[in-house]
Amino acid sequence: QVQLVESGGGLVQPGGSLRLSCAASGRIFSYPMGWFRQAPGKERECVAAIGRSIRRTYYADSYKGRFTISRDDAKNTVYLQMNSLKPEDTAVYYCAAAYKPNSGGYFTESRDYDYWGQGTQVTVSS
Repeated sequence: QVQLVESGGGLVQPGGSLRLSCAASGRIFSYPMGWFRQAPGKERECVAAIGRSIRRTYYADSYKGRFTISRDDAKNTVYLQMNSLKPEDTAVYYCAAAYKPNSGGYFTESRDYDYWGQGTQVTVSS
């Protein structure tokens, strides 16, 4: 059983940076992972995803070059480094794990994921 807990959110000024962490109580080694966001009144959408292979990554267009997803299997943790933050990035960010141990790829749809964290609020404002 995998349990995920996000942390690292908060209030930051435009242009600033945050690093979100997703700590797993169960091992997530070989699990594809994803970061999703949900703004008020909006549907949940994929921000970034990473496969079993760390070279298999995905970023939504609006985050390319600004956000970086990574995983540290020794710490059983997935990260989302968020740079050059904009007010439009304000949302609750969720991490998710997919039980697909035979896949080396990434997944970008919510329905592909089996485990979800509670989310962490990111607010970008001056």
